[in-house]
Amino acid sequence: MKNTIIGVVILIILIVGGIAIFHKSPSGTNNSAASSNSNNSPAAQTKAPAVNNAVVLTKTSPSLGQYLTDPSGKALYTYNSDTSGVSNCTGSCLANWPAYQDTGATTGLPAGISTIKRTDNGQIQYTYNGMPLYYFTGDSGTQVTGNGVENFAIATPSTGSSSSSSGSGSSSNNTSSGNPY
Repeated sequence: MKNTIIGVVILIILIVGGIAIFHKSPSGTNNSAASSNSNNSPAAQTKAPAVNNAVVLTKTSPSLGQYLTDPSGKALYTYNSDTSGVSNCTGSCLANWPAYQDTGATTGLPAGISTIKRTDNGQIQYTYNGMPLYYFTGDSGTQVTGNGVENFAIATPSTGSSSSSSGSGSSSNNTSSGNPY
């Protein structure tokens, strides 16, 4: 009986150890950009090293190309009437296009990401390359339906190739997020 219990305990230890080994990434915690070469899909994403303060990620859609999202995958937009560092979307505009507001990370932000203090309500809003970022209330989950609506455009990364001139602005075939900004 005692030998059976010892055998079961050893078996459990081996199983748990095996699970732990198989769940570790082969390169530790760093997913290098070289991993994008292993996927031949036209919408393949490049995974960058993990960034603790990533507040903006990129997604790729066959119809929109690369575009920016928050960490949960919700699309982010820019307002064509804004100027660098200034939000001109207030009142009813802000009701349909809520500002992407500070989630707590306002220092040590990645390149291109900064914040502004809104003049209408004093809240802190994230910007990308100086342009304030917004959500669209018409989007559901990770759906993108606001591109080209009411003078708003899907926010696109400046370093990646983009084909965001699609007028329809709807896409539900999005690949997973990757590049933190």
